[in-house]
Amino acid sequence: MAACGLSGALPAQQAVFRSRLDLVTFGVTVTDRRGTVIDNLVAGDFEVFEDGTRQTITHFAPGGAGTSDLPLHLGLLFDTSGSMGEDIRLARTAAIRFLNTLSDAEDITLVDFDTEVRVATYGQRDFPRVVERIRGREPGGWTAMYDALGVFLDGAGENEGRTILVVYTDGGDTRSTSRFNDVMTLVRASDVTIHAVGFMEHQPSSVRSSQRGRLREIAEATGGQAFFPLAMKDIEAAYEKIVAQIRNQYTLGYTSTNTARDGRWRTVEIRVTRPDLKSSRIQSRRGYFALYAK
Repeated sequence: MAACGLSGALPAQQAVFRSRLDLVTFGVTVTDRRGTVIDNLVAGDFEVFEDGTRQTITHFAPGGAGTSDLPLHLGLLFDTSGSMGEDIRLARTAAIRFLNTLSDAEDITLVDFDTEVRVATYGQRDFPRVVERIRGREPGGWTAMYDALGVFLDGAGENEGRTILVVYTDGGDTRSTSRFNDVMTLVRASDVTIHAVGFMEHQPSSVRSSQRGRLREIAEATGGQAFFPLAMKDIEAAYEKIVAQIRNQYTLGYTSTNTARDGRWRTVEIRVTRPDLKSSRIQSRRGYFALYAK
């Protein structure tokens, strides 16, 4: 297990897309109008466009059993600041229950934060220690959520396979040295799929809307979702959707026709071509930062 405590400014980071042999990869989930995952598609059912130019799909892994060979890394971003006081018990129960649904994860990285950011990575055999840590810290202090998110994304950059992060927070940030726009650059540059579980019931009405909006923006930029539960039954329904997405996520890869290594953002649009699925919803990252060569 590796652990460290962090506070203060994050180091300057160049946001680049990390790839092997310039293969650009995207995790993709397809759902129908009712939100049911569609798991029977093949490579020929997809089209990929980068900055409006069609790309040739050279790598494809189906959802379901086809993703079992890809290592799964699980992250939890857990808010223990004072503003979570009335929701901390529900948040703890929710986080522990989620961990129990993904026992095949290769490792678990827990980032708990208030005024400071603390990060530790555990193997599956250390699951009881993760639970102990989630249960052990009492709420208090300010909220450095953006710094915590930046710390996790920086550490996840070298993961092989898939990385899923679930954020448990009320959505406010009162401490970070990083700004929201800076963190969104890191979010868009990463391969991490982020889901947010926002506890908004006890937040002032004056900030509730903006906090919900930012959590949605963070999650949807990565192909994830944001949920705002009021009770454990709402969280269980959200987990069904999250786990279904993880278990049935397609992986598409291509080598870009744009060979420039300029570090610029490239917008990617993924489409399903089957006529009977025109109304389907596609969840995926919306682009990537190209490699940068000086």
